[in-house]
Amino acid sequence: MRIMAKTATALTLALLVTGCGQKSASPESQAPPAGQPAAGAAATFTLPAGLDDGPRAAATPANPVMAARGEKLFQTRGCSACHGFGKRISCPDLNGVTTRRTAKWITTQILHPDVMTKQDPIARGLFAQFALQMPKQGLTAAQTDTVLEFLKHKNHESSEKHE
Repeated sequence: MRIMAKTATALTLALLVTGCGQKSASPESQAPPAGQPAAGAAATFTLPAGLDDGPRAAATPANPVMAARGEKLFQTRGCSACHGFGKRISCPDLNGVTTRRTAKWITTQILHPDVMTKQDPIARGLFAQFALQMPKQGLTAAQTDTVLEFLKHKNHESSEKHE
């Protein structure tokens, strides 16, 4: 029985270390303490002002063709290992995220999670709450748009179930 518990613990730790398709941990994957200057990519990329100002992502209907492509990426890139819909796995529950955030905020979080953690107060708060840095997935902007469409589709499905 102890061997099974140790094996389960080791497997869980291995998943956390390698989670969401991350190849290896690096200093850039850690959020610096508040007030310290950002290094690496964060120093070369500055977030635009008002990233979460304006209409929420759900304000526009999801494109079903793009959503299907985004769902495949969500599964193959390992996003579902950390994120769920209507349940917390090890990172934020994505149910309703498109009603809480703008499309620009969501796509920037997917494309530049390390920069977001260092420069965006919402992302910094999520990092503090969940203590896990979302790894870069190496997606293109077009691929990120398909993941956004998938999130919008899932959030729309969820809201229809509750009506």
